[in-house]
Amino acid sequence: MSKVEAAIRKANDAGRGAFVGYLPVGFPDLDTSIRAAITLAENGVDVIELGPPYSDPVMDGLVIQEATQAALAGGFRMRDLFTAVKEITAATDVPVLVMSYWNPIMQYGVDRYADDLLAAGGAGLITPDITPDAAAEWIDASERTGLDRVFLAAPTSTDERLDLVVKSSTGFVYTVSTMGITGEREALDVAARTLVDRLKDRGARNACVGIGISTADQIAAVCDYADGAIVGTALVRALRDGGLPALADVTRTLAAGTSSAARSHEN
Repeated sequence: MSKVEAAIRKANDAGRGAFVGYLPVGFPDLDTSIRAAITLAENGVDVIELGPPYSDPVMDGLVIQEATQAALAGGFRMRDLFTAVKEITAATDVPVLVMSYWNPIMQYGVDRYADDLLAAGGAGLITPDITPDAAAEWIDASERTGLDRVFLAAPTSTDERLDLVVKSSTGFVYTVSTMGITGEREALDVAARTLVDRLKDRGARNACVGIGISTADQIAAVCDYADGAIVGTALVRALRDGGLPALADVTRTLAAGTSSAARSHEN
């Protein structure tokens, strides 16, 4: 069982959903982003998701885009990602996944990227813009290194696509709550519940729902049927507007939602 799966299982065994928290690396600066990730771990996040800034973030909403562009303007370099992962994993046992678009990984070299991520203490990769059938090199590298590979499933995915995603993913399947970019939404798409059911029917061990989750009530609703909830924009906004103290407060508030749902699904 990988670190990520073990963290999700530990949360589920305690009667709550897992809380996956996203922050961009290098925002507002590298040192603060490292401390911010540690702050997540200290205030209830079960899995940390780090996003290296990218010049063409097609999936990111406005708040995250602004943060990643600020990180790039501040001089972020790929080596900073591995520095951050190393310092974060030295300070906490909470597993660290990297959510990265595929082009920077390919440019860096897939095997080199996997080796450097493993050496830094990283747990694996979430790859939002590459499908399993196009990721043979990464699948091979993850098998060799033991890193988790998290692929995305969307409400529009065919049964055949879901079978491939379930077969190819480790740690969890990133279950997209609604079509579109990241960001806070007043109401989550009910298609997420149906999608989780479809994934479970196809043998998914863990399905965590992301995109649009920004309140403890939304986390509670998601954790009623999924293994965990993924939050990004609300955390980035807190860090942007109030620094580390606000981030800690928001993280604690959101974490409370993971245990307030009646978790009746089978894991």
